[in-house]
Amino acid sequence: LIHFYKRDRIMARNLSILTRQFSTSTANRALVKTPVPVYGIEGRYSAALFSAANKKSALETVEADLKKLQGAMKSDARFNQFLMDPTVKTNLKIDGLTGASKKLGFNDLTKNLLFALAENNRVGYLDAVVSSYGTLMAAHRGEVVCSVTTAKALDANMKKEIEGAVKGFLKGNEKALISWSVDASLVGGMVISVGDKFCDMSMSSKLKKYSELIKGAA
Repeated sequence: LIHFYKRDRIMARNLSILTRQFSTSTANRALVKTPVPVYGIEGRYSAALFSAANKKSALETVEADLKKLQGAMKSDARFNQFLMDPTVKTNLKIDGLTGASKKLGFNDLTKNLLFALAENNRVGYLDAVVSSYGTLMAAHRGEVVCSVTTAKALDANMKKEIEGAVKGFLKGNEKALISWSVDASLVGGMVISVGDKFCDMSMSSKLKKYSELIKGAA
């Protein structure tokens, strides 16, 4: 995508108009309520994007755009470095994003978001914004983002048991969107998060507590 960094004067001149939709001073009053709260700078942008996409019936289209952008950044190291480099001038980043948007066929809302991030020197938050938008979309579909980290890989039967236990935390028609990972430093047990709930049942956590008790008694 590096060869698409060609200046587009017309797009750059329209930047102030495109970014107005994401201005926190003018758009917040008209925002569609998000299915779950999101926080921080990335939450502000993702909530504004969700609201705009919802009004245009383009929630899934924008989600697909953001996934394509993440894929491009992972597959093209030069493009990723170009966007993440804080020393690159704003107008050059706008040029790069303009070219990438044309190449990847992005929806106007997605382009507006990217130009707003560039204009406000927030491109470094791009991954966080994409993740935050993903959280909103999961909640919109009735999915609850869950993660299960264990000291060693689980077999199918154990995963099925955990999936059954996770369902006990869900409400109504909610569906668990579980990601599985392995972290040998846990020693044993597991760490589970279900939405905003967190449970540390790892052996390493227990050993740490025991160590602190022993030190306190010494």
